[in-house]
Amino acid sequence: NIHIGDNVTVNTGCTFVDCNKITIGSNVLIAPNVQLYTATHPIDLDERLAPVETEDGIKRVRRTYALPITIEDGCWIGGGVVILPGITIGYGSVIGAGSVVTKDIPANSLAVGNPCKVIHQINQTKKL
Repeated sequence: NIHIGDNVTVNTGCTFVDCNKITIGSNVLIAPNVQLYTATHPIDLDERLAPVETEDGIKRVRRTYALPITIEDGCWIGGGVVILPGITIGYGSVIGAGSVVTKDIPANSLAVGNPCKVIHQINQTKKL
């Protein structure tokens, strides 16, 4: 479920949990220890551990699902970044080291923090 474009660097210690599609565009830099997680779980206990009636009484069945991750062309993902399920990182964006990306990042953005937030626009005159 991992699709990688041309001229991509993935450094050491990265973790890709590809229960759904992970798409990485061309000319992307991924620093060490980046984690991409497509797998997720419902928040509500009765959805996450659904009660099911059995001959022995009520048992809980774990329910999970997965959402795709997309990193568009020309991005740089800094060291130790965590990207959560369903996220798209837009064209040419840079994600600062140690960030936890919980929401989509628009194209040509510098974004940092936990949770990761856009701090300013970049690449306004450049195209790959």
